[in-house]
Amino acid sequence: MNDRQSARAAHLGMMLWAVLVGLSFPAVGAMSELPPLSLTSLRFLIACAGLWWLVRRSPTFLPGWRELPLYALMGLCLAGFFGAMFWAAHHATALSMATLFVTVPLLAFLLGLGFGVERLAWRLPAILALGAAGALGLAIAESLEQGGRLRFGMGEAVFFLGCFATALYPVLSKWGLATGRLPASAAVRTFWSLGLGAVLVGFAGLALEPMGRLAAMTGRDLLVLVYLGLFSSALTFWLLQRATAVLTPSAVTAYSYLVPFVSMLLLFVREPGRVGWAWLPGSLMVIAAILLLLRDTPSTPAR
Repeated sequence: MNDRQSARAAHLGMMLWAVLVGLSFPAVGAMSELPPLSLTSLRFLIACAGLWWLVRRSPTFLPGWRELPLYALMGLCLAGFFGAMFWAAHHATALSMATLFVTVPLLAFLLGLGFGVERLAWRLPAILALGAAGALGLAIAESLEQGGRLRFGMGEAVFFLGCFATALYPVLSKWGLATGRLPASAAVRTFWSLGLGAVLVGFAGLALEPMGRLAAMTGRDLLVLVYLGLFSSALTFWLLQRATAVLTPSAVTAYSYLVPFVSMLLLFVREPGRVGWAWLPGSLMVIAAILLLLRDTPSTPAR
């Protein structure tokens, strides 16, 4: 497979990633109210259990002294994002969080420049800005329907730090690959970053959440958690790691713009009367941005 074919496969994989992430929100909504940090830790551990069968015989499975600190930092990025998201959910509006999340690809681009894994050019930032505008338009369309409002306070500030952490995750992955600090196996990278992320999020859950609430988990909750662990964690992070080997961090994270579009399509299927013309401009901009990414297929600059 040549470089262009690999880039196309990475783009298609990230489209599947966006669909899986978009489908995960209704699944989470079907669960009982349980400690979110502890659930995230369990979800990551289930993902690692699913990945174990892929990575256990890999010659690069056990991390060396150069890899382990980087995996720990990547796990800290995951813990930072999910911890910030769950805390901010009680202190920030949904519209404010959705608006801040559109900064992730641009943050990844700027961080990638600092780590030497992005090219300094105008086309990619312009595409990212177009996608951000479209995703923001979809967020505003949803807020108009729900009566939300935009603001910036402590909750938004904490969530922005979480956005910074999640933007750093693919940058560290790309930098680790470019410098030979991480193995070529996407499954191995996914396993260790999720595993260390599970430990860190789990410690946060132990410190902040009442463990007794987990006893209220039903059989349905457990089935949904297994689904989220295998498909919305193991598979999605594997797709992200696979794409990171071919595309730049900002191009990978740009597919987060498709997630609200997927959510809009699900809403249209369930309740078509709730999707009006206000959703159209944002949808068209997101689609245009993804098509431009597919055409450009940006990859890592030579070091």
